[in-house]
Amino acid sequence: MHLKNITYILLFYLFTQSLTAQQNNSINWITFQQLEDSLSVKPKKVFIDFYADWCIYCKKMEKVAFKDAKVVAKLNADYYAVKMNAESSDTIFFGGDTFINKQIGKKRNPTHDIPLLLASRNNKNFSLPAIVILDEDFKISARYFEYLDRKKMLKVISQEK
Repeated sequence: MHLKNITYILLFYLFTQSLTAQQNNSINWITFQQLEDSLSVKPKKVFIDFYADWCIYCKKMEKVAFKDAKVVAKLNADYYAVKMNAESSDTIFFGGDTFINKQIGKKRNPTHDIPLLLASRNNKNFSLPAIVILDEDFKISARYFEYLDRKKMLKVISQEK
């Protein structure tokens, strides 16, 4: 009976360690609402991934770069990571302002106000994938409008100060 209890305890321990390891293999994505709360408690760099369901390169980054153990560890340690569907119809309250998708019903791929505000470029249409990095003061420090494989992604998030 004693050996059986030890076996159960060992199996339970191994199972919980396996679950913990699996949880640490994914990025702790948060929403803009959670970001506002987090920034009020502790300022930290912010990594924002704007994507759309139809964006092939966005899906590829999700499978390749955002599953890489080094990328996951670096983002979870040094950034608040936000993932947002650029075509979201959600009303988002952030920083005392309200943001909506004013393009719904007017454009084929309607883009929400937040990605338009943070990831627009002069004389170029909004495009995906779009990565925006903000410093601890919530000022844009870098923007990327291309597929980033795991090596490029790690370089991007490691060079940010």
